[in-house]
Parts: sequence; C-alpha cells; structure tokens
Amino acid sequence: MTEGTPLLVMAAGGTGGHMFPAQSLAEHMLRKGWRVKLSTDARGARYTGGFPHSVEIEQIRSATFARGGLVAKALVPGRIAGGALAATWGMMRDRPDVVVGFGGYPSIPALSAARLLRVPSMVHEQNGVLGRVNRIFAKRVDTVACGTWPTDMPGGISATHVGNPVRAAVIERAGAGYIPPGDYPMSIVVMGGSQGARIMSDVVPPAIAALPAHILRNIRVSHQARDEDGARVAQVYADNGIVADVEPFFRDVPRRISEAQLVISRAGASSVADISVIGRPSIMVPYAAATGDHQTANARALTEAGGTIRIPESALSVEVMTAEIARVLDNPDGAAQMARAALSCAMPDATDRLAALVETLAAKGTSE
Repeated sequence: MTEGTPLLVMAAGGTGGHMFPAQSLAEHMLRKGWRVKLSTDARGARYTGGFPHSVEIEQIRSATFARGGLVAKALVPGRIAGGALAATWGMMRDRPDVVVGFGGYPSIPALSAARLLRVPSMVHEQNGVLGRVNRIFAKRVDTVACGTWPTDMPGGISATHVGNPVRAAVIERAGAGYIPPGDYPMSIVVMGGSQGARIMSDVVPPAIAALPAHILRNIRVSHQARDEDGARVAQVYADNGIVADVEPFFRDVPRRISEAQLVISRAGASSVADISVIGRPSIMVPYAAATGDHQTANARALTEAGGTIRIPESALSVEVMTAEIARVLDNPDGAAQMARAALSCAMPDATDRLAALVETLAAKGTSE
C-alpha cells in the first residue's frame, strides 16, 4: 500500500450477524482505495473465508462473562485488558483513520483502544435492540449507526439509520425476478442461525413432510442445520422422499434464496436484510432467547409490510408450520405480493450509507 492510504479498522464478534455487515463494508472500502483491517477472535476468524484476501485479519483475545464457569469469569477482566493493550499497541504503530465496531465481545479491545488514542470511532448495531457491547460503547463513540429501525437506544443517544449492509453476492441478486409457486419444482430454503437452530431442525422437516401431496411432490429443500442435527434432519427428508441438501453452512446462500419460492428462517438481522434485498416470501421464527427479544424487533417492519409470516417460538409446532407453508405455496398471487412487500423493506444502499459515515468521521479526524 502507498503511504497515506487511509486505514479502516473493523472490530466484530464471532457470529455471522456481526461479520457479514463487516464483510460488506470491507468490500466497499477496498474498492474506494482504503486499507482494511479486521480485529476479531478465533471464533470470529471462522467467518472470514468470504472476506477479500486483502483484508488484514488480526486475532486479538477478548472474553465474555456470558460463558464458562466461575474460574473463566474471574479471568475475563484480565483477558479483556490484555486484548485492549494489544489493540492499543497495534494502533500506535499503524494508526487507523476510523475504527468501526459491529458488536460482540471481540470488538471491545479495538473500541477501547480507539477511545484511549482518540481515534474517530463508531458502532453499527444490526438488531432492533442494542447488544451489550454496543450499549456500553454507544456513549463513548462519535457515531451510532443502526441497521433496524426503530432501534431501542439508551436515553440521550441519537442514532443514524443506515440499514444493514449486505454482501456483494446479495447485491448481485437484489430484486431478482420471483417465480411464484405453482405445479413445477419449488425450492424452500431453511436457515436456523448459529444459535437456537435445533428447534428449526426439529419442526421444519416433519412440517414439510406433512404438506398436501400436490405441493409436496414439487418440493426441493436446502436446509442449514448444525453438525449434530444434520444426519437426523437429512434422514427425515429421505424417509419422506423429499429431495434435500442438508449442510451446516451454505456458502451460496444468496443464490439459494434468489431461486427459492419460500424462505424459512430465524429473524437474525443479516437474514432479514438478505431476504428483503433479494425479495422473497418468508416465514420467520424469532429466537426467543435473543437479548431483549431483538429478533422480534428485527422482523417487525417485514411483518407489518406483509413480507413475512412471523411465528412466535411459543406458538411453533409442526402443525402450525405446515399450515403456514401451505398458505404461501398454495397462493401464487399472495406469495408474489409477499415478495414485493419484502422488497419494499429493503435498503440495498446500506453499505453506501455506512461508508459515507466512515468517510465523514475520517474527514473530521483529519481536520482536528
């Protein structure tokens, strides 16, 4: 890189919900001639396979009080402090122009270092309720950007609604033509998310198997299931003669969504954004244990627009899921309307909006 190239440091935790928006911003800022570093931990590094190769990946130790026993919890402050010192030392050697945190405890060291060194910083919150780390830093950064609107904010904090950035592979399929369900091969995509996926694996396969014969004979399924659930999920489909691709992770999710007649999903922020930008009917089951019930908040706009059928986890059963799938796939006009409604909630320019905030912060930092 040439001297004077602006440097963006992104800090993100170890879930797709945090990492996918970071990947999108990285792709965008590299095209604009920036250097990009990603600060994460070992868990987050597993999600970096789709990042451009020129993104510099730094693994910095952090920790959370949410996992482990008493001994592990007692070690948390020291590990966070050690990570913050390492991040501070790194930023003193290679001073970034802007630091952006996407949430998750691995973003603590970089955001702490940015505050200590007075580097312009911001957080981006994907969900409709601020996560723990972003809530802590909301009053300590220059800007708070929100992916879901409205987002529950602490008193006295203002935020900018930019939407949730989606990856280039999603943008390539933005508004892709929708083929309504009919008497021909139809595709269902099932996404459980990294947490709370078991209930989707328990309910959805038998629910699809119980569909009326005139629908079932045309069904093809792509089902993301955790490793420990994969074999039994695949067996249910096989036992019922359903063609199904069952994997722990699909690297071509945008393609599969664009080819689907229906998506069944948790209401993670990235999933909501991908489904909206591509424009597909969906059935969403918000993860009941999500902090602040933020997945219900994530799905609110899509639900109110008529783009998704939201089933609370407390009301979820095989019978309910079967009925809702049939309601979509037996109604081509209604399904097409749902696809249009999903598109109406999309913010395909979210990455541009977020990048503009980054550049504004960088300009502010240069002028001070």
